[in-house]
Amino acid sequence: MTREEYDVIVVGGGHAGNEAAAAAANMGSRVLLVTMNLQTIGQMSCNPAMGGVAKGQIVREIDAMGGLSGVITDKTAIQFRMLNRSKGPAMWSPRVQSDRWRFAEEWRLALERIPTLDFFQDMVNGLLIEDGKVVGVRTGMGVEIMSKAVVLTNGTFLNGLIHIGDKNFGGGRAGERASTGITEQLVQLGFDTGRMKTGTPPRVDGRSLDYSKFEEQKGDENPGRFSYLNEYSIGEQKSCWIAYTSEEVHNTLRSGFDRSPMFNGAIQSKGPRYCPSIEDKIHRFADKDRHQLFVEPESWNSVEMYINGFSTSLPEEVQVEALQKVPGFENVRFFRPGYAIEYDYFPPTQLKHSLETKLVEGLYFAGQINGTTGYEEAASQGLMAGINAHRKVSGLGEVILDRSQAYIGVLIDDLITKGTEEPYRMFTSRAEFRLLLRQDNADLRLTRLSHSWGLASDERLKRVEEKELGIAQLKAAVSEFSIEPEAINPLLKSFESAPAKQKNKLDTYIGRPNIRLFDLLNLDAVKESIDPSAYDDEVIEQVEIDYKYSGYIQKEQDNVDKMLRLENIKIPESFNYADITSLSMEARLKLSDIRPATVSQASRISGVSPADISVLLVHMGR
Repeated sequence: MTREEYDVIVVGGGHAGNEAAAAAANMGSRVLLVTMNLQTIGQMSCNPAMGGVAKGQIVREIDAMGGLSGVITDKTAIQFRMLNRSKGPAMWSPRVQSDRWRFAEEWRLALERIPTLDFFQDMVNGLLIEDGKVVGVRTGMGVEIMSKAVVLTNGTFLNGLIHIGDKNFGGGRAGERASTGITEQLVQLGFDTGRMKTGTPPRVDGRSLDYSKFEEQKGDENPGRFSYLNEYSIGEQKSCWIAYTSEEVHNTLRSGFDRSPMFNGAIQSKGPRYCPSIEDKIHRFADKDRHQLFVEPESWNSVEMYINGFSTSLPEEVQVEALQKVPGFENVRFFRPGYAIEYDYFPPTQLKHSLETKLVEGLYFAGQINGTTGYEEAASQGLMAGINAHRKVSGLGEVILDRSQAYIGVLIDDLITKGTEEPYRMFTSRAEFRLLLRQDNADLRLTRLSHSWGLASDERLKRVEEKELGIAQLKAAVSEFSIEPEAINPLLKSFESAPAKQKNKLDTYIGRPNIRLFDLLNLDAVKESIDPSAYDDEVIEQVEIDYKYSGYIQKEQDNVDKMLRLENIKIPESFNYADITSLSMEARLKLSDIRPATVSQASRISGVSPADISVLLVHMGR
């Protein structure tokens, strides 16, 4: 750190901070990444995995735009699984078990390879603000560093408080101190703040477990990858394992409820509803006599195991006693107990869609500071904050992904428009256009757009153009090729599909249930005219999805077009809702507080009715 002034300063070296710093620097800004400990850059604070339902789609979107999470995940993967294969393609979700140590190492090395990115180790405990605009940061050592924009990605460190039973102590993560000063300053500037809670399970010695009592969960036979660059692929994979709690385990856990910070009032804040602690699960779902536990390896070489599903803040002796009653854990040895952590966040309705704060120009928030939970949600916000911070200091306009373009757009719009009072997690059900926002087409949706912004590389754009050309050529080939009934009927019969009675175009069979385009292309009669080896597997899969779901996809696209008509109706920033007495009182208050940029955004605000939107359109002359 040698410069007197940077274009962008990023505070925090987690998933959000890393993507923000990499994006801004790769686009041409001089960036400084300030973090409390350079040795924990890219640390996986909770489970050693990336992706999952909806989260996998986000990682693929980050990769398609030129972010680094997908590449690093592929490089450090120890298991790959495509979830929900039995469902439709909108639900297919990639998930990778990562080597925790190598994941952090590769993030550090990737960032160090960016020449316009510098590093500084210290706590940022204050912002430098002049005339409502951020101009730098102040560190714990009293160093003042100037910049044109600042991105805060503080994770769980803002006034973090760790709970284990009736003990609590300050910390942003096990073994690391909390960050202080920023919350207090932002509150003085007029920001609203709140507290949230998350937790993590125990880490145990894998040598002390009896795997014969677990169910083995292997990776996919033909593992895929996250990154569209296809630079790294998995060969050997490590298994995960499934165990089960019992009523005996639950009774042991209940014996410690009087010392649980969740139940004795020590923790007042809300935790993630969709990733509850084990004590919360047995309390909320008292009718269930068992719950799944996933025993996940932390690394290729370490014996440390992560007990997914056993997140807890109970006293450590209760944790040990209860886990020892799970079959396979009778002789378990703990590396460290589970714990809960409370931390400050800032309700995200105080942000613009660019993730710039409304109160302080040039100041951006990304990650858990906005009330989200999950590596993937944090990384996607960091990416967009980094892009917009760079464009801000470069004199360019903000860029925003809308709900029809990406899960990232859904995530940010939900946060800014609806806010959140509990840790926000992405699900496919949150995206009304999820059939368009599949994991397989993120590059087709986003790479060209990101390239126009200056982030996605020429190499990525070239790959997308080659994929688009392959799709067009294969569609033309299958729509022009005719096949005789005797050549295709054996295949149709094997899938109990109605036989062909006359010569038909090959594409007429793709839409049939259970008929795969791969199978059709490998028929001898077809291979004489169409060489399947000339097309990448991704191209064949894309063409098959387009044919099978063409009617649904077109219907969803029509709905997108309707939404975009409202999205194009901008609302002036100075619009005075208080004067429109025909709006409901709740609508006036919500609209005045959130100040939506478009009528479409206004329609998604909780408490704003269709009647209010009609009134708003009338007053705007529409």
